[in-house]
Amino acid sequence: MQIYLSGEIHTDWREQIISGAEGLDLSFFAPVTDHAASDDCGVAILGDEPDKFWHDHKGAKVNAIRTRTLIETADVVVVRFGDKYKQWNAAFDAGYAAALGKALIVMHGPDHQHALKEVDAAALAVAETPEQVVGILRYVMTGRLPG
Repeated sequence: MQIYLSGEIHTDWREQIISGAEGLDLSFFAPVTDHAASDDCGVAILGDEPDKFWHDHKGAKVNAIRTRTLIETADVVVVRFGDKYKQWNAAFDAGYAAALGKALIVMHGPDHQHALKEVDAAALAVAETPEQVVGILRYVMTGRLPG
């Protein structure tokens, strides 16, 4: 089963899920989480842009090739909304996955419950921790409850 891990890039939640799901027949994919590489991929590949808008535009489109393709091929999409930063990309990814009918797991803390109520409504599960996501994946793959 292919799992796409989208969203917040400032904590190690992806690594926690990947290590917690060890032994399950899962493949994990993610966006590029290196800020500089993600921001500059368009101009590094397609050429410089003097205007910051077009610089960002090129990068966003090149990144969209990766993101859309991986979401489209994923069986499950996990989207994490962090506490510190506005994650517009995560909101797009959640909406895109839901529109494609993907199994969507949303992860965020209780402080975001109201702000993300529509995103949560599109999800098949709303978790607060990487451990809960691992529990869902383990149950889906094995039919066994945690513990």
